[in-house]
Amino acid sequence: MADTNGQKPAGYGHDSKGKAGGENLGAGKPGVAHTAPVEKVAGKPNGKGKTVKFVLDGKDVEALEGETIWQVANRLGIEIPHLCYSPEPGYRADGNCRACMVEIEGERVLAASCIRKPAEGMKVKATSDRAKTARQMVFELLVTDQPERATSHDPQSKFWGWADKMGIDVGRFPEREKMPPPDRSHVAMAVNLDACIQCNLCVRACREVQVNDVIGMAGRGHGEKIVFDFDDPMGQSTCVACGECVQACPTGALMPATLVDEKNVRTEFPDREVHSVCPYCGVGCQLTYHIKNDKLLYVTGKNGPANQQRLCVKGRFGFDYISNPQRLTKPMIRKEGVPKVPHEFIDPMNPWTHFREATWEEALDRAASGLRKIRDRDGSKGLAGFGSAKCSNEEAYLFQKLVRAGFGTNNVDHCTRLCHASSVAALLEGVGSGAVSATFNEVKNSDVIIVIGANPTENHPVAATFFKQAAKRGAKLVVMDPRGQALKRHAWRMMQFKNGADVAMLNAMLNVIVTEKLYDQQYIQTYVEGFDAWKENVKDFTPEEMAPICGIPADTLREVARTYARAESAIIFWGMGVSQHTHGTDNARCLIALALITGQIGRPGTGLHPLRGQNNVQGASDAGLIPMFFPDYKSVENPETRAKVENLWGVKLDPKKGLTVVEIMDAVHADTIKGMYILGENPAMSDPDLNHARVALAHLEHLVVQDLFLTETAFYADVILPASAWPEKDGTVTNTNRQVQMGRTALPLPGDAKLDWWITQELARRMGLNWNYTHPSEIYTEMASLMPSLNNIPWDRVERESAVTYPADSLDEPGRDVVFDKGYPRPGGFGKLVAAKLQPPNETPDHEFPFILTTGRQLEHWHTGAMTRRATVLDALEPAAIAALSRGTITKLGIKPGDMVRVTTRRGTVELNSRQDDAIPDGVVFIPFAYVEAAANILTNPALDPFGKIPEFKFCAAKVEAAKPQLEAAE
Repeated sequence: MADTNGQKPAGYGHDSKGKAGGENLGAGKPGVAHTAPVEKVAGKPNGKGKTVKFVLDGKDVEALEGETIWQVANRLGIEIPHLCYSPEPGYRADGNCRACMVEIEGERVLAASCIRKPAEGMKVKATSDRAKTARQMVFELLVTDQPERATSHDPQSKFWGWADKMGIDVGRFPEREKMPPPDRSHVAMAVNLDACIQCNLCVRACREVQVNDVIGMAGRGHGEKIVFDFDDPMGQSTCVACGECVQACPTGALMPATLVDEKNVRTEFPDREVHSVCPYCGVGCQLTYHIKNDKLLYVTGKNGPANQQRLCVKGRFGFDYISNPQRLTKPMIRKEGVPKVPHEFIDPMNPWTHFREATWEEALDRAASGLRKIRDRDGSKGLAGFGSAKCSNEEAYLFQKLVRAGFGTNNVDHCTRLCHASSVAALLEGVGSGAVSATFNEVKNSDVIIVIGANPTENHPVAATFFKQAAKRGAKLVVMDPRGQALKRHAWRMMQFKNGADVAMLNAMLNVIVTEKLYDQQYIQTYVEGFDAWKENVKDFTPEEMAPICGIPADTLREVARTYARAESAIIFWGMGVSQHTHGTDNARCLIALALITGQIGRPGTGLHPLRGQNNVQGASDAGLIPMFFPDYKSVENPETRAKVENLWGVKLDPKKGLTVVEIMDAVHADTIKGMYILGENPAMSDPDLNHARVALAHLEHLVVQDLFLTETAFYADVILPASAWPEKDGTVTNTNRQVQMGRTALPLPGDAKLDWWITQELARRMGLNWNYTHPSEIYTEMASLMPSLNNIPWDRVERESAVTYPADSLDEPGRDVVFDKGYPRPGGFGKLVAAKLQPPNETPDHEFPFILTTGRQLEHWHTGAMTRRATVLDALEPAAIAALSRGTITKLGIKPGDMVRVTTRRGTVELNSRQDDAIPDGVVFIPFAYVEAAANILTNPALDPFGKIPEFKFCAAKVEAAKPQLEAAE
């Protein structure tokens, strides 16, 4: 990413361990940074403030302001038992288990050290006989009601660990007469409340950390117990399976279902752990693999800067795809005489109908020779490559290098073209950088939070926890989306505008800010260009004129605009609901204008943040896996830039930008592109108008596919190369927060599968390139030499610290969570305002197609389903394709929820089950795009945004009708 003028807010950022290195110490006028350095006290938590001197076990000690007795003792190495207190990010002390009692001189009763704060001169005894006896009594009482240790649900639980340390294995008190029965209704988690000690950690995990509000306490006295919703079985509750309660439970009352047998006794224990990063969405949660005999048993969250130990259902329970029986483990070559047939289905469990097994030598030779033949015969214009945002930075860099240096073309792209290309186009134009200006964790400093065109609770669940926490503390959360969503419950204002009317709504807000002079004149004069010409464009977009177009009352438009402009610190998040339109770039331009004219950028709690969809879509774009840019968004058409890259790579490069994803498919139909190399991408499911895309793939003269499974794209391959899954390799990825994080090898490769970078290098050698990388660290070092954004972030630093945010000003300073505090990486340091005009979607409803079709993801499934639909838990939770329809639409169609419906557009038809969803407006149908049996993208419109070249996935005209059984004609 382009640099940011080398400026940094004083004392702001994260240290190398991901802990807060500073805080916002006040806020003032927009556009002015209000941060102050916070010193680190040796051996103590960060912070400045009054210290308290007291006596602990006969020694004079010092507590920082806010520290509890337990925290001081723990810092000094004094061990005090604890069960209801979890000293982890996000968990407050509760003091209800009484396992951490200490004696305080002069006080009649013992005190819970986890909630008691020391006072000046206080004398505390943590190891007195009285304190120890009381704690032992607590554990003896609790042990009495636990299942026998040998048959307990988790004999290695935190509870039994403390019981061992205290020498207690049996209790001498009467047991409970009636034990709660086990609950195995949930596919992912086992509930055994006979081990519950009512510590309330699971309640706090669910209500306060993840803010899902599913778990609570019910009953009184002996009848008190943990419940899910209204005492529902867990599997029938509103639980979203994040597993935070399982990670928090100290007794084994809540366990991953895969770890216990039919008697609910734990049978599997890990022999090693490996720290890595989640391979799913762009949040970039750090996690720990727990492994036994090279088998992944379970996953827990790690305290990374983006997740603070939290995970979602995919990150915690979605990893057994790596051992799915459909996993590719041998290279394969298409059988002679077997044609490529558009829309043909090949059984992934039996690929031998179309392919034969091959050695690596034969497969690589065949793959490269086919590509060489086209290059030498037709020139570089005859080839193209699709890389993947699921691969590492190093693999993305190497892939685009092969296409550019080996194929001789810039025809290289990946899924960013299908998710945030229009956002990046607008950001590069407006602020000179396509990355986020602030991490999503900055909501802790925000007064106003706007989330538009995104559904974080389903698509970025861990990021959503921070939004919900901010709303609970009092920040005003504004949710803008044509669909209702779970975040609505936490919103100050829910603006459910009409599909495709983003510009009308946003320009109306801009009109209010301009006409009421709520903009920051000083900030505009200092950091913004084009304001006078730009404001002429918004003068006609009054709330009264736009209200009937966008469906939001004028008073609401005014209220939200004023609240955003007047906030001390306001931040905007958006998703593909903004970007996946033919006017997606204009949508993003409006959001950029909101931040620029109010100065709500460049300070803690402010900024612009397009939430990235895949785990490495930010890093893959940074690394140059796009047709118009070399690494760090340097234009391929710039002679100086090109000369620098040519000098490093030792080859002449194409001086013209390449084709994008949809353009490449069009070029295949036009017989211009005849060969492709596709790594980890599945355009036969992800492209719009799949009939068009699948015909193109079948038409290719030579297709090389490198993947984990026989994907729908691999059906059309000439050569299939078995790739490596994320837990099987080393490499870095860059999340939506600009945090470069280290993924580590945890498991061996299955069969003859190979590392992706090794495969790409072997193809490059056969294409005439003399590459000799021996480890991803060497690739990273070369990549970083072309990327100023990675200055001061060498491989060994990422390996050591696990996560480093770019840009970083020096090797020993944390990276910057907030950028643009002193201007923008554009000429003169100015941000640029660009006007957005009203334009309708490319295809609007009419008499024949009266509905609006929109598509997206589900919580449990991700991208095209290649991984998640092969993960046992995830597929069990959402096993079939659905069409989400409003109550009114279902009634109008004369069907019941669950009945089959037929959805038709000008491009095709799919049939699938209906699902009643009251968040969907009447006249709209929502279809997730992960299901091959009802592929939503058969229906979607390939019309492109003219700037980002992104298809209009979020809007097209459709017909929805009850699916009547097809009658066969009589013979």
